[in-house]
Amino acid sequence: MLRNFKYIWLLGLLGTILVVVGVVVLALSPRRVTAPDPWVNVPARLPTVDHSDLLVGPFTTGPEVTAACLACHEDAAAQVAMTTHWTWQSPPVTVAWRDEPVSVGKANTLNNFCIGIQSNEAECTRCHAGYGWGPEEPFDFTNVANVDCLVCHDQTGTYIKSDEGFPAEDVDLLAVAQSVGPPTRANCGGCHFNGGGGNGVKHGDLDSSLYFPSENLDVHMGGLDFQCTDCHQTENHQISGRSISVSVDDANQIYCTDCHETTLHSDERITAHVDTVACQTCHIPTVALRDPTRVLWDWSQAGDLSRTNVPGEYLLTRGEFMTTLDYQPTYTWYNGTAQRYLLGDEIDPSSVTVLDPPMGSIHDPTALIFPFKIHYARQPYDTQYNILLQPTTAGEGGYWETFDWDSALRLGAAAAGIPYSGSYGFAETSMYWPLTHMVQPASAALTCTDCHSDNGRMDWLALGYNGDPMVWGGRG
Repeated sequence: MLRNFKYIWLLGLLGTILVVVGVVVLALSPRRVTAPDPWVNVPARLPTVDHSDLLVGPFTTGPEVTAACLACHEDAAAQVAMTTHWTWQSPPVTVAWRDEPVSVGKANTLNNFCIGIQSNEAECTRCHAGYGWGPEEPFDFTNVANVDCLVCHDQTGTYIKSDEGFPAEDVDLLAVAQSVGPPTRANCGGCHFNGGGGNGVKHGDLDSSLYFPSENLDVHMGGLDFQCTDCHQTENHQISGRSISVSVDDANQIYCTDCHETTLHSDERITAHVDTVACQTCHIPTVALRDPTRVLWDWSQAGDLSRTNVPGEYLLTRGEFMTTLDYQPTYTWYNGTAQRYLLGDEIDPSSVTVLDPPMGSIHDPTALIFPFKIHYARQPYDTQYNILLQPTTAGEGGYWETFDWDSALRLGAAAAGIPYSGSYGFAETSMYWPLTHMVQPASAALTCTDCHSDNGRMDWLALGYNGDPMVWGGRG
């Protein structure tokens, strides 16, 4: 969620200029002073330790593997237990738009994809870095024996998680345990490329094309073979980076200037933009370059037995979709923070409810014009209380089993601790997803006329200008 997103030429070993780069994650302001050579700021990769003689098994459960790992890595699970990959919820933070501190995360907020995990834990926690988080009883976050080491460290590519995060039955736990090494794109992508229920569904700039990308798809991962942890640098299992879908503050940011200097453009016309325009705006002109991303999910159309399932368009259990390739971003001011719809907040069903509106404006000196994917949905709400509802979709009594919205909403509301009047409808919502991956080569970056022309991609009035600032002047 970056602050000053600048691009510079990476210097190769022989002084050859390689590429212009943005950052693989959001950046809105410099976090530390950087050296002229950006490679100085990329961590050296440690050699992988061969564990084939260290882990001899046999292993029949995931927790047995964890116990073997902890025999040498004594503090590892306790460190993981302090991360949001484990808690799925942030510590309380003070925000300007709420009287009391706010704690948000996957565990307690709604989205406009699968909607929410409460009462759906068995299905959703297949991507949790732990074992045994189901809907029947509260998960014990203090039990570090249930930390899943393999999901982030397997190098066989065969490790698959099943309900409640346990390993699938046919996984060879000994082979997986003996293969472990530093996390790769395959480890991170197994969950993050499939957010929202499928490949590329949620983010638009994260999908399976990044497993083996070309340079034209992503300069860092394709041209330079970056792993996720080269930018999402990690200490004591605390992984840097965060998303406004589950975070509301600007902590734990990653910045372009973690690696790249701020004074990098030889063209003064470009330099004049860096105080108002994020690097991603110019260097991520489109996303979903190889795999489509979802832009609309209409839950109100689910359960129609007269319709045929069509991947990417309609599923009986989930409703109607719209997907697209080569998605052109929407641009808005962004200062690295966001508001967040919280359970029980009242909505106006006659208008679109934005679940995570980015903060910032033309008058905010810390804000930059930033690219976003916007996902729209129609999802259940209570027509009496005017609040968004949390349905039970998976498992016993869930909508996918009964196709009965009333009972599914009743179960979900009870699990989430929100009221349900028994009267429901479907309200329009939207979510903003910052675009920070799929950084393009310099040759593909936006040029002046992409923004400053009669058919330019910027909505200058919506951004707060009187018109194109090339004609009407700069920031107000």
